[in-house]
Amino acid sequence: MIWNIPNILTVFRLLCAPAVAIVFLFLPHPYADWVALILFGGASLTDWFDGFLARRWNQMSKFGTMLDPIADKAMVITAIAVLAMNFGPSPLIIVPAAFILLRETFVSGLREFLGETAGLLKVTKLAKWKTTAQMIAIAVLFSYGIFSHYLGMGTIGMDGATMDAILDGEMSDETWLRLSYYGSLWSYGGGVILLWIAALLTVITGADYLIKAMPFLKEDA
Repeated sequence: MIWNIPNILTVFRLLCAPAVAIVFLFLPHPYADWVALILFGGASLTDWFDGFLARRWNQMSKFGTMLDPIADKAMVITAIAVLAMNFGPSPLIIVPAAFILLRETFVSGLREFLGETAGLLKVTKLAKWKTTAQMIAIAVLFSYGIFSHYLGMGTIGMDGATMDAILDGEMSDETWLRLSYYGSLWSYGGGVILLWIAALLTVITGADYLIKAMPFLKEDA
C-alpha cells in the first residue's frame, strides 16, 4: 500500500462516508446539515483530484485503483440513506434512491462474480456522468435542509400576509426570508430532478454492464 497524496485523498473520501451519517447523531439542524454538506462536497471534489493527480504525477497504484470505486459507492450509499431519513417516506426521493442502491449493489456483485474477468466492466464516460449527477443531486438536497431550517426559523410567529409582503418586496427582508424561501424551493425541486436524472443514468449504465457480462453468465452446454 502506497501512501501518496492521491491515495490519501481516496482514504479521506472513504472516511467521510460514515462521518456524513454520524454528524446527525450528535449535531442538531442546521449544523448537522452544514457539516454533512461540507464533508460530502469536499469528498466529492477529491473524487476528481485524486485521479487527476495520480495521472499527472504518475502515481497510479493497485491500492488506489481498488479503493476509488469503493469510496465513491460508500459516499453515495451512505448519503442517500441519510437523505431518506431526513426526507421521510417521500416517493420522489425513495424511488430513485432505490434504483441507485439496487444498481450499485448489483454491479458490485457482478464484479465479484466475474473475478479476473471483471476488467471488462471498465468505467465508461456515461458512468462518470452518472457519478457526477449523483453527487451534485445529493449535495443540493443536503442544502435543502439548511434553507428549510432558516425558513422555518424566520417565519416563526409571522402571519401569511406579512410573509407575502416580504416575498413580494413590499417589506424589508431583515431575516433573509426571500433567500431561505427560494433557496428551499429550488434546492428541493432541483435536487429531486437531478436525483431522477442520476437514477436514469444509473439504470442505463447498470444495463450496459449486464450486457457486457452476459457472455460470461451463460451456462455451459
